[in-house]
Amino acid sequence: MLHSPVVTEHQTIEYKQQWRDEYLKWICGFANAQGGKLLIGMDDSGKAVGLEDYKKLLDEIPNKTAQHLGLVIDVNLYKKGRNHYIEIDVPASDAPISYHGIFHYRSGSTKQELKGVALQNWLLRKMGKSWEDIALTGKTSAHLNTVVLQAFLRDALRSGRISPEAAGSDFSSLLRNLHLLTEDGELTHAGMLLFGDDPTHQFVTATFKIGRFGHSPADLLHQDIVEGNILYMADKVLDILKNKYLIRPITYEGLQRVELLEYPEDALREAILNAIIHKDYSSTYIFLRVYPDKLTLFNPGRLPEGYDIERLKREHTSRPRNRHIADVFFKAGMIEAWGRGISRIIDYCVAAGLPEPIIQEQEDGVHVTFLKDIYTESYLKKLSLHERQIKAVLYLKENGKLTNAIYQQLNQTTRNTATRDIQDLVTRKLILSNSKKGVGAEYTLYYP
Repeated sequence: MLHSPVVTEHQTIEYKQQWRDEYLKWICGFANAQGGKLLIGMDDSGKAVGLEDYKKLLDEIPNKTAQHLGLVIDVNLYKKGRNHYIEIDVPASDAPISYHGIFHYRSGSTKQELKGVALQNWLLRKMGKSWEDIALTGKTSAHLNTVVLQAFLRDALRSGRISPEAAGSDFSSLLRNLHLLTEDGELTHAGMLLFGDDPTHQFVTATFKIGRFGHSPADLLHQDIVEGNILYMADKVLDILKNKYLIRPITYEGLQRVELLEYPEDALREAILNAIIHKDYSSTYIFLRVYPDKLTLFNPGRLPEGYDIERLKREHTSRPRNRHIADVFFKAGMIEAWGRGISRIIDYCVAAGLPEPIIQEQEDGVHVTFLKDIYTESYLKKLSLHERQIKAVLYLKENGKLTNAIYQQLNQTTRNTATRDIQDLVTRKLILSNSKKGVGAEYTLYYP
């Protein structure tokens, strides 16, 4: 019997006060994920509460695990003070494990039952494959869009990421080398999406939906749907955005007239490419919603296991959901292979003087929100602000912080007037206060 330190419950640790046979599901879930430990005789805080039947359980648990799950596990007895508890050490399994025909999976601190598409994708990953690797019965190199394929070869040669010898080979050999055609000569899902003659007919959700909305998601004004091969879909989406949805405010650099998009085009392209490449194509559509004050992009599909938004903002290795699709985009010179997509989007927006995009992972996928720079002089004049307030908001936009003293100095006005003007800006939800009073009060821009 050993004395063991108590650890906090997390992804690979679960506490149970007493043993129940239904906890075989938790063992199944650990085995199908990263492995883990099930501690019996512990409360939720990790405090040992003791087991009376620990001797019997030391025999029963390994036998039941082998009988119902086909797993061999270590079951260890520990003691904390006067209380005994059992540690069930579950290794990660290379093969899928089911309990009475149901596959369980440990995700975060919860146990999930895998069903439908989620089960299919997980089983494919266990075999070292993914949805993009599945072959399409009866679809061969005769079902290729040769115009798109020729365009890819031209771009790949120009990028220097494919050799002239490879580009000169027959289409079937090229696609096999790109892992888009099976040895039996059938196109994979990825091959059809990239180079097939009718990808939308095969995969109805392999489309990009664009909509213009009022101030509410329920207020759809008009929409467009982009279909076809995904390799050049980003170009089509951007063309529609530039021609129908986004405006080009006119500014001047000296005598030079400048007409940039209201959102930086490079950031939009990067975000759209990310969405197309990393999309879960067994799920729903990609949605791009254009509002008066923001643009949102929804991409179905969760982040790779072990990744979160903050990690994506830092230097990290690239782990694309669809590795063969990503490889084709890379060879065509459209993306890097260094996992810098999110940081590039942020950098482009900040360099353009826009707020950092809001990037969130929700249950159904990843949402990116681009915030418009609404704080232009022409926009502020439409709000019937007087010159003092406009000058202060533009100063705040440039410098990031405003105080009552700065307001007085900018406008050569009294403290009472500055206080009244600033409070009006707060009430209008143009600026935000840090909630401090007096000389400690500071203000920042409000972005809806």
